Amino acid sequence: MKATSASTPPGAFTRRSFLKTSATAAPLVVLAGLDVSRFAHAAGSDILRVGMIGAGGRNTGAGAQALKADKGARLVAICDIFLDRVHNAREAIKTELARENRADAVQVPEANCLTGFDSFKRVIELSDVVCIANAAKFHPLHALTALEAGRHVFVEKPHGIDPYTVKMMRRACELARQKRLSIASGLHSRHDPGYIETVRRIHDGAIGDIVSIEENFLRAPYGVTDRRPGLTELQWQCSTQYHFTWLSGDDVPQSLVHNMDRARWALKEALPVRCHGLGGRSTMTEPVYGNVFDHHSVVYEFPNSVRVYAFCRTTTGCYDDSSSQVFGTKGRASVTAARVWGEKNWRWQAASNDPHQVDPYQIEHDLLFAGIRAGNPVNNGDYMVDSTMTTVMGQLSCYTGKEVAWDQVNASDFSYLLKPEDCHDGMEPPAKPGPDGSYPVYVPGRTQLL
Repeated sequence: MKATSASTPPGAFTRRSFLKTSATAAPLVVLAGLDVSRFAHAAGSDILRVGMIGAGGRNTGAGAQALKADKGARLVAICDIFLDRVHNAREAIKTELARENRADAVQVPEANCLTGFDSFKRVIELSDVVCIANAAKFHPLHALTALEAGRHVFVEKPHGIDPYTVKMMRRACELARQKRLSIASGLHSRHDPGYIETVRRIHDGAIGDIVSIEENFLRAPYGVTDRRPGLTELQWQCSTQYHFTWLSGDDVPQSLVHNMDRARWALKEALPVRCHGLGGRSTMTEPVYGNVFDHHSVVYEFPNSVRVYAFCRTTTGCYDDSSSQVFGTKGRASVTAARVWGEKNWRWQAASNDPHQVDPYQIEHDLLFAGIRAGNPVNNGDYMVDSTMTTVMGQLSCYTGKEVAWDQVNASDFSYLLKPEDCHDGMEPPAKPGPDGSYPVYVPGRTQLL
């Protein structure tokens, strides 16, 4: 189920459907009056070469939005584990840009349609700006490598799947700041005008002091695909990466990262003290569902005794919900509905249908490219790393059945095998099917990870 933005207009082209701004609306005001086409690229060219690492639905949407954000942007290279995905993404983006008479912004020759675990290096070499949206395991490594090469980065969530990779992403964000390069996060809630105004009102006391928050991301399984004949075990797992922990990190980092990022935002970027989680696999047990859990519940303790109750589920035939409800001493607010109930009820209304003003998926790229052109790089590291680590600690608690403290998870270098830099073409994947073809899962109370 797609998490619906309060301000995304009907029919908007988003990464979910195909695929740091601050906590105030000020950057949107600046962006509205900014003609990015009048800025020259720092290297002296009006052209910004864009490369895509990953060619699934998310990065296909991100690639199109990157080109829409800047008239000087040109897509020049795409890589993925599968060549057919690369070709499909190239044609889909060309078709989307043709609606604006800009199909020529897609300039990806066959030589730049790349496959293999190491193909990301060639994309980085060919690009000025890199869009990363592949298996989450590799987001930190690919972002860090791009920044080391002097490239600007857009990277999808989650920003790591275990303490080891989240720490790698933290280093990437620090490097971007040192080198004055952009690293923009796919945590799009921070760019939604309705969400921004709702959080501003929460911070201004519209519902009093926050007592608790309820976060829900409940839906049917997504990204489910039948195994195509001829695929190796590695290719199969990569083709359905959301269903394997070693690639995706499971559903708390994958899905609840949006929710927990909104919760931390409402709590003025507070960090959790500890958490305890419950989770398992109840009905989604066939081989096609890999080795992830199909339900999770995590209770987070934040400073001032605030509790955040977070739930995610990927099970068919059940109640679905995507919401962020904040409860205070004087009322409540729904960030996702952009509403406040309290001493004075309020509901946000969009003043425009222009996606460059109201669609957070487009705004995040508009801000990224405007910052590059103006020499004012975007760096979302202040929230993207901590929000991801918040979900990693929740996932580890669900897997082990143990309480996990913030200090504990940040002191750990635990990594799901294999580490991203050790993965290569033709390797044996760490997840192995059992005798019945299904993949064993972690067992709370018995599994030891930290």
